[in-house]
Amino acid sequence: MLYSLAHPLIGCGLADGTGRCWRRLRVGAMCWRWFIAERSFRQADRIRINDRIRAREIRVVDDDGGQLGVMPPFEAIKLARERGLDLVEISPTADPPVCKITDYGKYLYQTNKKAHEQRKHQKGSQLKEVKFRPATAEHDYQVRKNQIIRFLGEGHKVKAMIFHRGREMAHQEVGRAKMNRLLQEIADHALVEIGPRMEANIMMALLAPKKGGSAKAPAAASGGQG
Repeated sequence: MLYSLAHPLIGCGLADGTGRCWRRLRVGAMCWRWFIAERSFRQADRIRINDRIRAREIRVVDDDGGQLGVMPPFEAIKLARERGLDLVEISPTADPPVCKITDYGKYLYQTNKKAHEQRKHQKGSQLKEVKFRPATAEHDYQVRKNQIIRFLGEGHKVKAMIFHRGREMAHQEVGRAKMNRLLQEIADHALVEIGPRMEANIMMALLAPKKGGSAKAPAAASGGQG
């Protein structure tokens, strides 16, 4: 793809050190302008299909995953064309390479969608920590509970923790009751992966988003003590 610069550049050169190629093209009778010719690194340009497949033999699967055996590419291309489909190389590093008889446009769409979802998950998912005390006041409890619901709705995992200090360690049932209440109230949003359990002076539970859960949390309640 070519991009025209806003003004001519003075001097000569073929590359700028960034992998881009500079070309000078004549525009009109007296005007010269510089253009940048960028190489394409789209995924579609890296996938071999049909006559671009160079292996001597390939392992062929159909669109439903059925095994069609090992054969030369031209035989597989013939089968694909008889079905109105393409031959797509899906595993070039296998021995022999694996190719699939499928609709190329559909395959490319599904591959790009899957890669996008993986990048989104890797980029967005984090482990959040929300801390309570056995004597956390009701208003603060509601605020932190709603924080957990929001984090889960955004796709994050959450470590809910209740810290015990001093004499609170002798009455761990208070902290456990608060944790059980929390898990019950966020049950529509959370899956409990670990816990609740005691680790030293901390009662913790590891929560994961529940499929279909919402990021919207109810309004925080105000009032007394928890």
